[in-house]
Amino acid sequence: MLFAHLKRILGLNRLRLRGPCGANDEFLLAATAQNLRKLAKILPAPQQPRKV
Repeated sequence: MLFAHLKRILGLNRLRLRGPCGANDEFLLAATAQNLRKLAKILPAPQQPRKV
């Protein structure tokens, strides 16, 4: 499901960088972005300081 999510949601239908190294770099960037999105959902939002 994670690879399908990369293709559908993040638009990774076609790799834009050429060669195996470029494809690897692009896929790693997309996977990192996906992991950061998941992490942002898990971590609690920072609370606003109260005004006295």
